[in-house]
Amino acid sequence: MTSLRIRVVVIPSSKKPSVEKENNMYVVRVDAPPTKGKANKRLIEILAKYFGVRKSRIQIISGEKSREKIVEIID
Repeated sequence: MTSLRIRVVVIPSSKKPSVEKENNMYVVRVDAPPTKGKANKRLIEILAKYFGVRKSRIQIISGEKSREKIVEIID
């Protein structure tokens, strides 16, 4: 099992979801509001599809309540 830690900047309440790699981090546009963990839940769904892993393999390590997060993906 290998794990990958990435820096993510989340942009909540976007019109449509997308993932862009910029320098050494990912900018993820999330089509959910930043309330009650909805944007974090959607972030995990979007990253799971992008990296081709199950949602259970992705977790937010730090930045739970911030736009900048560290996310771990276990392959």
